[in-house]
This record gives sequence, C-alpha cells and structure tokens, in this order.
Amino acid sequence: MIVSTEKRDIRKLTLDELKTFFVEKGEKAFRAQQVYEWLWKKSAKDFSQMTNLSVQTRDMLNEHFTINHIQVDNMQRSEDGTIKNAVKLYDGLVVESVLIPTKDRITACVSSQVGCSLDCKFCATARLKRMRNLSPDEIYDQVVAIKQQAELFFNRPLTNIVFMGMGEPLLNYANVVEAINKITSPEGLNMASKRITLSTVGIAKMIKKMADDGVKFNLAVSLHDAINETRSAIMPINETNPLEELAEALKYWYKKTKRKVTYEYVVWKGINDTIEHVQALVKFCKHIPCKVNLIEYNPIDDGEFQQASPEAIQLYQSTLEKNGIVARIRKSRGKDIDAACGQLANKA
Repeated sequence: MIVSTEKRDIRKLTLDELKTFFVEKGEKAFRAQQVYEWLWKKSAKDFSQMTNLSVQTRDMLNEHFTINHIQVDNMQRSEDGTIKNAVKLYDGLVVESVLIPTKDRITACVSSQVGCSLDCKFCATARLKRMRNLSPDEIYDQVVAIKQQAELFFNRPLTNIVFMGMGEPLLNYANVVEAINKITSPEGLNMASKRITLSTVGIAKMIKKMADDGVKFNLAVSLHDAINETRSAIMPINETNPLEELAEALKYWYKKTKRKVTYEYVVWKGINDTIEHVQALVKFCKHIPCKVNLIEYNPIDDGEFQQASPEAIQLYQSTLEKNGIVARIRKSRGKDIDAACGQLANKA
C-alpha cells in the first residue's frame, strides 16, 4: 500500500476539524481558534508568522499541513491608478485580479475560475480554456492582496468587491459563496455583503438557487442585448438560457430578495446600436426594478467588435431615462494595461 506524504492545505479544515486535530495531538483545543485567526483574519502565509504559538506547535503544523497561498507574480499599474495583478496559484496556474480606484471607493475585481468555458465572443478571457475552479481561499486571497495594495498605495481601505474577473462565478457557486462567507465574517475580513456584487452571464437556475439560498450580496447580469437572436450570436449561453428564462429567474430573484439587479451592457457598432435594440432593452428592464451600466467597450485585438458611436450610447441612456430606468455610462479603467472589462487574458 502506498501512503501519500502530501501535506493537506490547512485552510480546507473547518474550525471544528482544527480543534479535533489539536486535541488528538495532545494540545489545548483553543489553539485551533488562534490558528484560525491567523489564517483568516491576519492572512498568514506561513506557520512561522503565528508568533503566539510555541515553536514546537508551529513545527507540528508545518509537519502536517501547508498553506497554499497565492502569490502576486506580476503587478502592473495603469496611468489612471488601476492595478492589475497576475496571481500565481499553488499549482502554477495564473489568474488576474484588478484594483480599481475612484474618488469615493476602491474596488477589487476578482476571478473565480482559471479561464472560462462560456465562449462570449467579445471577451478575451473566453479565449482561454477553462482549467479549473478556484478554491474559496484562492478567491479570498485575491481580495486580501488588493486590500493590502489599497492601504499601501492609496492609504485607503478596500470598499467594494466585484466578481467580474476571469470565469463565471455561478459555475463555481459553492466555492464563491464560501469565499464570500469568509470575506463577510467577523472572523475574516468583516466586509458588508452589500458591498459585494456577483456578475453572471445569466444562468437562470443558479439565479433562482441564489434567491432560495438567501444570499445577501448584489447581482449583476452581463446582458449586452435583449433580442435572443443577437444575444445568442455574441453569447452562446443564451441558447440554453434564453431571455425568457432569464427574465423569469430575475423576477424570482426580485420576489425573494427585493433587491434591484444591475444590467451590464456594451453597445457595439453594427451589432446592437439601433433603436430596435434600445427598445428591446427598455422592454426587458420593465420586468423588475433595475439599473443599467452602459460600459465602454475594450477591444481584444481582432477588430470584430468596435465601440459604438457616442450618439448611439447617448440614445440608449436618454431612452432608458425617459422610461424611468437609471442608466449610467461607465468609462473603463486600466485599458493601457489590459485590465479593463473583457480584457483579462493573462497577458503581461
């Protein structure tokens, strides 16, 4: 029989499992609480940092466990202050996360998967093969790294988190929710759920599950068109989750949570820049209370998609507002370092 000598990642253990470990080793159970605090509240990367434990206890932990902490392998700073991190995972794979500073907030944009499987035609991440889901602690570590950068480079706290990086969060739902629970826990980063937004392409059954689970964070949907034929052409997920099913799921979400949804919407030249598409969006927005972010497009080299004219974007905003729908035009940040929406593709 071959016995594995591979150490277990200690952050996979619950607090109760840690207590059991210490008791079985003849140690006091309260040591588990000390270690748990080092792991999650203080984000220790190594057992040697756990200075309120004896050297013998630290050696014992090191003998049995490892901490598979992320490393910021490369950090790029944009002329607008945005920071993009190439984050190396314990197995050598890389994802990206972004710090986005504005006058009144600092936002962490984090990834949930290595690559993506959804093949949205306008997104650079979609061109990467989906390698695997991120674990809760890998998601958590991205937030911690950006929190530390916010304090170091801006002398300000991290205020918001968006799951708008690489991957589809709802295809890694359990790990994303566990990470958010750690981020919002008093034993973790103690951030408010209302400061966290999960962005999805619109997987109907998972939106309903979120509503049933009573999640407290916000929901954003990458919509980009409200006509099935056009949306399916640019977002293949729409073929299995058409707008009718998405609308039904969002109505369910609002009925359960009473929280508005944000629609993310890019206007492209020759694709969705006519009044027909504007009117379709207005109609879709009538389903539930919502707001629309009209997002500046960020090219991904091949020229298939081009930013629509300012007049077309203004037509969207004015028409939506005439119909009582809040619509904001969002300028992209970090374009010069490929850190803007849709550009995350592990390019140095």
